[in-house]
This record gives sequence, structure tokens and C-alpha cells, in this order.
Amino acid sequence: MSTESRGKTHIDIYDRTVREAWAQRFGVSEERLRKAVTMVGSRITSVAAYLDRPAH
Repeated sequence: MSTESRGKTHIDIYDRTVREAWAQRFGVSEERLRKAVTMVGSRITSVAAYLDRPAH
């Protein structure tokens, strides 16, 4: 089940499958995603804004 269909608001950066899916969705490397989470936290909308990508 995907993160979106469960209604989650945060990215679980420690879950490899979730991390890979969000990195692909945002079109960034996993390393870039990790850096974004470190900088702004794990809230999807915050990460999307930091990466200048749509959250949905």
C-alpha cells in the first residue's frame, strides 16, 4: 500500500521502500531526499517546498 493511500503526512526516511518511492516521486536522489528531511523535517509538504516540487 502506498504512503499516499494511507493518508500519511510524513516521509519515513528510515524505510527504504518509502524513501525510494518518495525520491522517485520528487525526481531526486535518495541522498537529496535525506538532505531535505534533515533540513526541513519529514513533513511531505515541507520537503516538497524545499525541493520546489509539488506535494501531490
